[in-house]
Amino acid sequence: MSDSLPASIKDFLDAPSPQEWVQEACKRLPELLLDHANCELKAASTALGFIYRYPQRSALTQQMSRLAREELRHFEQVRKIMQEMAVQFERVSASRYAGTLRDAVRDQEPYRLLDMLITGAFIEARSCERFAALAPRLPPALARYYRGLLASEARHFEQYLRFARSECDIGQDELEERVAEIRDIECALIREPDPQFRFHSGPPA
Repeated sequence: MSDSLPASIKDFLDAPSPQEWVQEACKRLPELLLDHANCELKAASTALGFIYRYPQRSALTQQMSRLAREELRHFEQVRKIMQEMAVQFERVSASRYAGTLRDAVRDQEPYRLLDMLITGAFIEARSCERFAALAPRLPPALARYYRGLLASEARHFEQYLRFARSECDIGQDELEERVAEIRDIECALIREPDPQFRFHSGPPA
């Protein structure tokens, strides 16, 4: 993994992005940016979803409100880059990555909340790792923007993980066990060939 990644993310993720995916992404920048914009919009929606589902959790809802606004700013920024590159925005379907992680979320509380927070931490950590992997290979303006996102994605990762520890009334051992289980799923999604090209996809099939 890139040396620009925080140590906490290197430790959290089990595998770096395959070089085949990085090379493919650099060849398909319009598709990369389109899915990136969709990811930012979905991230804002996810943060709002926590507010609607858990309004009684004051610390969580306050943080998710701030996070939703930041994700929407990122969405606006990516849309601006797309406009400059004449890339038309459109909605895209959920990726295999997002769909499979969502399917791993359990239904019963507090495990549903726990799994949603852990999944959020993995998505933010992987996004950070991919920005770091891509930045040295991109055109200068886009590379600067992706490097600029590293700190915010790392902060979002830490926030999700912190709430997984504080909001779910479980012990550290149980938390680490569930993180390890979801890590196995996430790692397989990153390593296994993927029929779709997306920001979080595996190497091209």
